[in-house]
Amino acid sequence: MPKNIVLVGFMGVGKSSVGRVLARRLGYRFIDTDQAIEKITGLTVEMIFRRHGPIRFRSEETLLLQRLLGQSGLVISTGGGMLLKEENVRLLRQNGILIGLRAEPEIIIERVGNKKDRPLLKKNNVAENVHKLLKEREGVYDVAEFTVDTGLFSPEESVNEIIKYLREKGY
Repeated sequence: MPKNIVLVGFMGVGKSSVGRVLARRLGYRFIDTDQAIEKITGLTVEMIFRRHGPIRFRSEETLLLQRLLGQSGLVISTGGGMLLKEENVRLLRQNGILIGLRAEPEIIIERVGNKKDRPLLKKNNVAENVHKLLKEREGVYDVAEFTVDTGLFSPEESVNEIIKYLREKGY
């Protein structure tokens, strides 16, 4: 049974764009956890945060991971805060290889600055909020066994780096 490839990292590092390319190249099914939660709940991530708060959203993430547990051959793009809950890390590791994606704060700010669907960013102070959240989450993404800096590579090049790593490790 092939292990799932789980992309982890802060918002705006390219988990969805790299994940789609990686899934296509590996012949795996791509799952964006935020999109899956939106489909299951019928609410956008922003609506869940606004109406029910972050605790409810984190619970939805855990429920989704429990549903995905028995599946394999997936590339899973996680929400930027999914690893804040230790149970989620444990669930992801059960049948997943955690691959980190990162980028410099300036690149993240450039990528997420115009997006309207980021409930943790106040639109009037995106840069300040990105820096604050990165500081709060320092070390959270260190659970990844391999990390690619997507600020240095295109999505295709990032995928090449990930596949090279997976082959070297015999996955």
